[in-house]
Formats: sequence, structure tokens, C-alpha cells
Amino acid sequence: MNVSTLVKKAHELATNVRENAYAPYSKFKVGSAIKFKEHDEIFVGCNVENISFGATICAERNAILNSVAKLKKQEIEFVVVVSENDPPVTPCGMCLQVIKEFASDDIDIYVGNSKEVTRVIKLNELLPNPFTSFTPGE
Repeated sequence: MNVSTLVKKAHELATNVRENAYAPYSKFKVGSAIKFKEHDEIFVGCNVENISFGATICAERNAILNSVAKLKKQEIEFVVVVSENDPPVTPCGMCLQVIKEFASDDIDIYVGNSKEVTRVIKLNELLPNPFTSFTPGE
């Protein structure tokens, strides 16, 4: 797949950070790289499992939370997710909802393996009906 130089750089960063994943239970390592609009730095994350699986954090959320700690809230330009699955994995539902908090519906999510990006999908294709509002106290 033909992708921009910036996406290639993000893919390389996601591939490298994937090696840091802590996945002793599932053996399923994932790396992610997220580029924010109006900011040059690309933030990375890997999955970190916990024996209590509910406490596990996915690579995409790890990268987003890392960015918030450093930059406050920023708008996502694109997301890259790297695993060794075939077909490549997309972000889980929880990650998609967190991505939506920081992104417009039409951002690109690039997925692939450690060799290449194999697919690009719009956020709204993966999460067509996001949770976007609620009324407190009702």
C-alpha cells in the first residue's frame, strides 16, 4: 500500500514499540502510533496486560493517554496499529470510543503488520454510531 512518508515513520515507530508490549497472558503484542494535528511529535503506545484482564490497557489508549499527559487534549490526525495478525487487527470498541473523543469521524486508521501498512479505514466505518453525549443525573 502506498502511504505518506509521515505514515511510514509512524508505522516504524509502532512496529518498534510493539516489541515493548507486556503480553505474558495472551502473547498478543500490539503497537500503535498516533499523530496529532498541529503537533509534530508522534506518540506511541503498546499494550500492557494485567492478570485481571479488565485492567489491561491497549496500545492505542496507551498512546492517547501518554499524549494527554504531555500536551493536554489534542485532535488526532491519524492512527497506526501494528500487530502480526492476518488480517491485521483494528482498534477494539473501547479504543475506538477513546479515539473518537479526540478525533473527527473521517480520520484515517492505518493497520498492518511489522513489514507494512496493509489497509486504511475511516474511524466512522469502524464506529458508525459513537456515544457522543449524555444527560447527567438522568
